[in-house]
This record gives sequence, C-alpha cells and structure tokens, in this order.
Amino acid sequence: MRTKKICVYNAKMILPEKVSKGHIVIEGNKIIEVAESDFPRMKCYSDLTMIDAEDCFVMPGMIDLHSDAIEKEIQPRPNTLFPIHMAFYELEKKLTVSGITTMFHSLSLSDEWGVRNQDMVVGVINSINTLKNARSMINHKIHLRYELTFLAGLKALEGLIKNKSIDLMSYMDHTPGQGQFRDAEALKTFTLQSYGKKEQEFDNFLDKTIENQARINWTKLTELSKIAKHKGIPLAFHDDDTQEKIDTLLECEGIVSEFPINLTTAVYAASKGIHVCVGAPNIIRGKSHSNNMRAIDAILNHAADIICSDYLPSAMLPAVFSLTREGIALNEAVKMVTLNPAKALKIDGEVGTIEVGKCADLIVVEMHQDYPILRKTLVGGNTVFQSDYKAYSERVDNVC
Repeated sequence: MRTKKICVYNAKMILPEKVSKGHIVIEGNKIIEVAESDFPRMKCYSDLTMIDAEDCFVMPGMIDLHSDAIEKEIQPRPNTLFPIHMAFYELEKKLTVSGITTMFHSLSLSDEWGVRNQDMVVGVINSINTLKNARSMINHKIHLRYELTFLAGLKALEGLIKNKSIDLMSYMDHTPGQGQFRDAEALKTFTLQSYGKKEQEFDNFLDKTIENQARINWTKLTELSKIAKHKGIPLAFHDDDTQEKIDTLLECEGIVSEFPINLTTAVYAASKGIHVCVGAPNIIRGKSHSNNMRAIDAILNHAADIICSDYLPSAMLPAVFSLTREGIALNEAVKMVTLNPAKALKIDGEVGTIEVGKCADLIVVEMHQDYPILRKTLVGGNTVFQSDYKAYSERVDNVC
C-alpha cells in the first residue's frame, strides 16, 4: 500500500494560467497543496512519499473525449474479433503510457459490420461499465456515436440514454455527398478496407443508407437529446460541414462539434459558443486523412478549443507540445486536452487542472530533443505508469 501522502516536487507545473516551478502534495486521491516553491515544507507532513519530477513538466492527466481505439483493440483486422475484457485491459495499459487518464471510448451504433454491429456495441458498453467498476487503471467513460441513418437503432439508443449506460453521445451521418465522405468512392474504399466486405455488399448497404437518410426523424432525435441532457449526458455532432448543421446542434441543445469539415463551419460553431474538437493525428500530420479541414488552421483562428486522439491515443501528447512551435503558449495548449474538455463535459469540478481539491490525475513529461516523453502517470494519486530509464550513454557509463 502507498503511504498516506505523496509530494511531487522539483516540478515545472503546467497550471491554467502559467507554467511555474513548484510542488504538489496529494492525500488519498486528491490534491491538497499546490505551491510555487522550489522545495516543499516537509515538516508540515508526516508519512510523506517524495517523488522527484527532476525538473520535468507536470500537467493534469489528459481527457480524451473521442477515440476509436477500443474498436481497433477489439477488431484489429477485418473479421478478426478479440475478447472484450482482453481489449479493455490491454488498451488501458497503452492509455497510461500515452498520458490519458480519462477516456471516453467511442463506439458506433450503426448497421455496419463487426464491432459496429448493434448487438456488439451494446455488449461492449455493458462490458466496459462492468469491468471499470471491478478493476481499472484509468477513468473509463462511454461515448456513443449514433449513425442517423440507422433508423432501427433508435430504440437501443433510447434505452442506453434512459439507463444512463453512456456518458456522452454524438449524432453522425456518413451518407456520401456531405460530411466526411463527399463522394461514395471514398466511403467505399474505407468500408472495404475496414471490414473486408465485397463490393456488392457495400452497394446494398449504400442504397439502404441513402434511402434511410430521407427518413431521419429529427423530432425524435431532438426529444432524445433533451432527455439525455436531463440525464447529464451531453450531445455532440460529428463532421459538421454547414452552418445549418450547427444551428440544428443548437436546437438539440448540443455542446460540441467534432471534426468540422471546413473552417467556415468551425468558426461559426465557435462564435455560437459551441466547443469545437479536432483530432491530434491531424495536427501531427498537418492534414486530414479525409482531405478536409486542417486542425491547426482552426486552432490558429480560435475556432477549436479541444483536441482528442480520434483513432491514435499516442498522438495526443506530441500534438499538444507541437502547438508551441506555432506560437501557442504551453499552458493554453495543455488546456485543450485537460480543462477545456472537462468544462465541456461538466467534469471540471473533479479533473482538468492542478488545483487543490481536484483528483490527483497527473502526468510527468520529459522533453527530449524537443519531443515529449512520458515518465510517470498518476491516477487518483496511484502510480499506474512509471519509466525510470536512462539515456543509452548513461546506461553504458553505469555498466562500465
């Protein structure tokens, strides 16, 4: 068992308004002291475990509100499924190494195949909710993505909302001609590669999707979104490409626009008080994998305030630190993966900043040749990842 109190000292603390040298004292799972001083007043505490941050950055654990990583862990290749409990335990280890301490697992409720099949999705949601309460290294939450053209899925969506089985939901429409896939060939390529289906199967699926798009019941969807809000489940929209979609999001009392397709829509959403979320892989690569809006353009135009991992959790931390090369202050960049998503999802009373009374979800980050390397992850004051490796030259010197 760990001792009652922990002190992380010699730290460059990334606070909401600045970066400051100091120390953080943890008792149980909460932060009880944040001080801007070189060394803690040790005499004030008994049973104190000291953690030397070695002049590394210490920042809040990252909050990822959208990641398909659990889908990739369950189904790494087409028609190849692995046990859900294995995917859960193996993925959370990877998340601790990436510095993500609160994960909103994104699961797609649709009439697609494999891991996006309705029965499979409901089963995964139930399994995650069971597994996280039995044993978990990080904070696990569910982000349910509802495909609007999956008309038969409305009943399942309503049940998951009313049972409070999910923590965030989003509406998405992948019908070609709008949104992410502006032409059918792009969607076809994605579907055949992801699910290993034959062309005829895709053609049948596409015909059904186009037919169902004309039958989307926005009256029912608006009603469900308001029920969800009453239950404390926020709503996001996905791949918005027009101002009209943002207006519909507002009518549904939604709060986040994920991956807007163009800068005009992103700017409009931000002007209406909507949180705009962009993907870390887009920032790292400098472009969208679907040839849509560059995330950095939205950020530099003050039209995006949240970064998620999208499909690659390991991209989050490098994306944040890369923003400093664009002239963005480090504390402001860090907010995009900590305080801003916490505020959007109304969990900022517990997480998102290094502050007295908040959960002790912290990560220690070393800069090596201008690249951030995670050294330690604490969740609720517990060390869930630690790496004390030395540079190769230091290891050789020690051996010799």
